[in-house]
Amino acid sequence: MLANLPASPVFVPRFPWLGGDLQTLRNTFVGGRDQFATPVGERLLLPMNDGSSDTLAAMLSPTTGNKPLVILLHGLTGCETSPNVLRAHHLFSSAQFPVLRLNFRGSGPSLPTSSSSWCGGSSQDLADALLALDKSLTCNGIFICGVSLGANLLLRFLAEFGENFPLIGAVSVSAPIDLAAASKTLLKPRNAIYQWHLLRQMKKDTGAIALPGETIRKFMATKSIYQFDDVYVAPQHGFEGADHYYESCKALRFLDRIKISTLVIHARNDPWIPARAYDDFDWSANSALTLLFPDSGGHVGFHSRGTTTSWHDACALEFLKKLI
Repeated sequence: MLANLPASPVFVPRFPWLGGDLQTLRNTFVGGRDQFATPVGERLLLPMNDGSSDTLAAMLSPTTGNKPLVILLHGLTGCETSPNVLRAHHLFSSAQFPVLRLNFRGSGPSLPTSSSSWCGGSSQDLADALLALDKSLTCNGIFICGVSLGANLLLRFLAEFGENFPLIGAVSVSAPIDLAAASKTLLKPRNAIYQWHLLRQMKKDTGAIALPGETIRKFMATKSIYQFDDVYVAPQHGFEGADHYYESCKALRFLDRIKISTLVIHARNDPWIPARAYDDFDWSANSALTLLFPDSGGHVGFHSRGTTTSWHDACALEFLKKLI
């Protein structure tokens, strides 16, 4: 399983972040205080090709040389300044790779130029963003890393559009490859705090978009992420409801079609995303996919002993070096 990642380290959690919940919560409580310098770079506005005037904001931190462009994709309620995005940026830029931090529709700096929000199936938006990049940025190849819901989007993109771009490889971290199963897991009483935190931010972000008052009233009244997806996200993206959205956009539907070398990382003790979907898929049937499936790590956690570098980021960098 690790044939394409010969120097992959074994994940050992850093004290006191033991267990899936503490690994996950560290991103919220301490993750933004890792003392990395604020990345500087050039602000890009990348137009969408759907007839809207929407643009996706991105921050580019270039380097000299001929290395591939690394693109970082955030997760639900995230943006270019999410702690996990900043940690990944620090690692790749320190290795002298140019890094682009992309904000999906309705997220962070993309909010003022968005007429709607993104979802786990917004693969066309990622394709449009890559098409809008100057060829000088992508002429040495592209390497994309996505986390959480952004990773689900990435996996779908790789299946649908991967061969249309000079992609060297990709990394998916903590992707909810079965969206319905992840939604049901977040509904469990043990995950009430997670659900409250995510839903509050989803309402805040979406409420800042210029939308009809009735639409705002409906999603503000929702009590769960499932309800939010059912009354707002699904209709906004042409789905009949949350169940239709989840089934149509789950990455499980697309994994067997991916032909780009892709590292897939997930922790068995992720409190948000059940491991069963990863267990049930036959990873050996697609040679383009390499699975790292440690027992511990939480949700986009992987805070490992002896370093502030997240284990999944170290694995991603090693994977990229192997590919080039």
